[in-house]
Amino acid sequence: MVRLTRIYTRGGDAGETSLGGGARVQKHDPRVEAYGTVDEANAAIGLARLETEGEADAMLERIQNDLFDLGADLCRPGSLDEGLRIAQSQIDRLESEIDALNERLKPLESFVLPGGGRAAAALHLARTVVRRAERLITALAEQESVNPLAVIYANRLSDHLFVLARHLNDDGATDTLWIPGANR
Repeated sequence: MVRLTRIYTRGGDAGETSLGGGARVQKHDPRVEAYGTVDEANAAIGLARLETEGEADAMLERIQNDLFDLGADLCRPGSLDEGLRIAQSQIDRLESEIDALNERLKPLESFVLPGGGRAAAALHLARTVVRRAERLITALAEQESVNPLAVIYANRLSDHLFVLARHLNDDGATDTLWIPGANR
């Protein structure tokens, strides 16, 4: 377990931060941008959880823990054998939950506008933050070694949040659908 006794260290006062292995980098380093955006997604999910309960809230709590694992994975460059890494079992769980939720949903006939109920709207916002994190992770992977399962997890998570948002919109019945060209 992690134990924090001091919150500020003054180590970042000059615009640098430490990665998981101890290397110092600029706070705008692509790796820091990637795991910082994962942290932002986690905060957005935390807000969504204020509007959820039961099964949905339990899923989101598991996802929040996974996002800390993802951040730990991304903040540690080097060998994929070292440190905490996203595992296939975490992706498998997301896929299983997506499949179970999707079975209940009204089939889509158009794209869904982000919104509906409060919980769904919050999840759509979290989904877009996850998509930004995914773009940053894939950009990082072009420059440095990244756990390929980290990319897959981010991709699957955005799908999960989309399907869960639809589930919370009365299994898609209260989704607001895009009407192409409706305001011409």
